[in-house]
Amino acid sequence: MKNKTDAIVQLSEYLGLKRISQQYQQYIQQAHEKQLGLLEFLEMVLQEEATRKRECSIRYRITESRLPRPYKLLGDFDFSFQPKLRKSLIMDLATMEFIKNKESLLFIGDCGTGKSHIAQSLGMMACEKGYKVLYTTCAGVINDLNNGVFEKNLPKRLLRYTSPDVLIIDEMGHDRLELQLNKEAHLLFKIVDERYRSNRSLIFTTNIEENDWAEYLGDPISTRAILDRIFHHSLKIEIKGPSYRQHQGNELQKKYEKHQ
Repeated sequence: MKNKTDAIVQLSEYLGLKRISQQYQQYIQQAHEKQLGLLEFLEMVLQEEATRKRECSIRYRITESRLPRPYKLLGDFDFSFQPKLRKSLIMDLATMEFIKNKESLLFIGDCGTGKSHIAQSLGMMACEKGYKVLYTTCAGVINDLNNGVFEKNLPKRLLRYTSPDVLIIDEMGHDRLELQLNKEAHLLFKIVDERYRSNRSLIFTTNIEENDWAEYLGDPISTRAILDRIFHHSLKIEIKGPSYRQHQGNELQKKYEKHQ
């Protein structure tokens, strides 16, 4: 018997069937308890391995996406705090049909209204659906590409942003001072244009109105080209309302004022 169990473990590990190598005894016990036939038993074991493989794949994609921790979940978003935002619209986006349709999303609104939360949670859901996702901030991607120009490896760095199924460019406008001396709209255009031509989805969040993009990016011509491509196949979602972070701060203040 020991030789057979050793053989099961060795063969399972060789084939990469980790759950079988670790839990084969439990599987056999379940088969006896449920009086499973051979085909049912085989289906159960393969289903367990498929589940493990799927879970590992999701964890890998989430790690590679560079989504910031703590991860944002759509279930944690307080839609009641932003009543002007249609929950049904966001739930439709959560089906990931916009990726299948090769569409992009542009979230525009004031600071603290939940743009980044929704964008990041959609990124998480895309990873779970099997899509390759990459998250970056607007300042982060421009600074990275500038380094690529300096280090003469720009094409390689561009590929990092143009190849994923979904690219999230977050927080355009939160970093005005950081980009004050580093306005490189033409670098951002390279990414937007390539993704536009290859029909890959983009999720963009900003608190800058359309008319102010040229001032922020520092290049009116490239900015017009970026806007033209972003708005062509994008759903524009405006989130106008109070800041949730400010609301939480006020609630915390009230909590401690009660004890004074």
